[in-house]
Amino acid sequence: MGVGGDPAEARRGHGRPPGHRVPSPVPGRRKSGDSRMTPRERFHAVMNFQPVDRLPAMEWLCWWDKTLERWRGEGLPADLNREGVLRWYGLDVHERLWSTPRWRFPRLPLRPRSQGVIDSEADYERLVAPALAERSLKLEPLRGMAARQAAGEVIVELQVDGFFWFPREVFGVEPHLYAFYDQPELMLRINEALCEYNLAMLETVCGVLTPDVLCFAEDLSYNHGPMLSREQFDRFLAPFYRRIVPRAKERGILTMVDTDGDMTEAVPWFQSVGIEGCLPLERMAGVDVAELRRRYPKWRMIGGYDKTRTHLGEPAVRAELERLLPVMRTGGYIPSTDHQTPPDVGVQGFREYVRLLHEYCRKAV
Repeated sequence: MGVGGDPAEARRGHGRPPGHRVPSPVPGRRKSGDSRMTPRERFHAVMNFQPVDRLPAMEWLCWWDKTLERWRGEGLPADLNREGVLRWYGLDVHERLWSTPRWRFPRLPLRPRSQGVIDSEADYERLVAPALAERSLKLEPLRGMAARQAAGEVIVELQVDGFFWFPREVFGVEPHLYAFYDQPELMLRINEALCEYNLAMLETVCGVLTPDVLCFAEDLSYNHGPMLSREQFDRFLAPFYRRIVPRAKERGILTMVDTDGDMTEAVPWFQSVGIEGCLPLERMAGVDVAELRRRYPKWRMIGGYDKTRTHLGEPAVRAELERLLPVMRTGGYIPSTDHQTPPDVGVQGFREYVRLLHEYCRKAV
């Protein structure tokens, strides 16, 4: 299980530049006499189309490893974890718990990730089924996270492998697409086991804290739209979403899907199973957040800021934020880099982006 922001790390949040539906009874507590909203209050208000003091200023998907390498060479303290980097730049913090059975797979001979890990049903029984049956989870990191969530300091996201994503990792990219036709029963068997795994992880995590967001990692679209048909979605994915999504919603957890590329066509597919929003809304893939808002007025969105503009400087960043501003004013939308900030952006360039992001997050209300 991946936990963004280890609570044991002593330097979490130190060294920041100067100047710089409610799953629990109260979405974060303010200090006495402080009229500002907490980051968690702000997040929930925006996602529920309610008034805020400003929009959340967030980098939802963070950075490439090469970006961090560059920044450390330009003054970013090397011992900061993910939360520490967010605070160093003056961004609102969200913690990600990524629960995936893939990290429980046995060590295998090196092969390209695109080839997957199985070639047969016997491989599935030997390599994948045991990982899906293992449900243990380290709870101690969650307890510190729960305290910061209760104080309103952080937004907590539980991310799980989705029902397109995980079979692709198991079969490999091209064999996965053939498997819809050649091995449909095995595909359904894999997703049935994944559904049980995800449900167990949700229940275990909720024994310690209630996530603010349950996000399904899918990546089922590219720049020409979804990589499967509506019929395939309804047969191989929808039944399992319909089992998990209600369990999250009864706890007040926002449900979203993470899919790169242009997923505009698939929005009503996900709405049909109860999903409430999506990210990261890649501009270079043709995603238009204004058009999405026009078609789906209550669809929640995170992302949409074209990451290729940041290294070009203030005029380009400002123009991009001006493009997004009308949608920012509609509610239910948090602007954020539309995937991961690339390494052509230096420390000073990213600081400038964060400064302008804060400006527009205030201007939007």
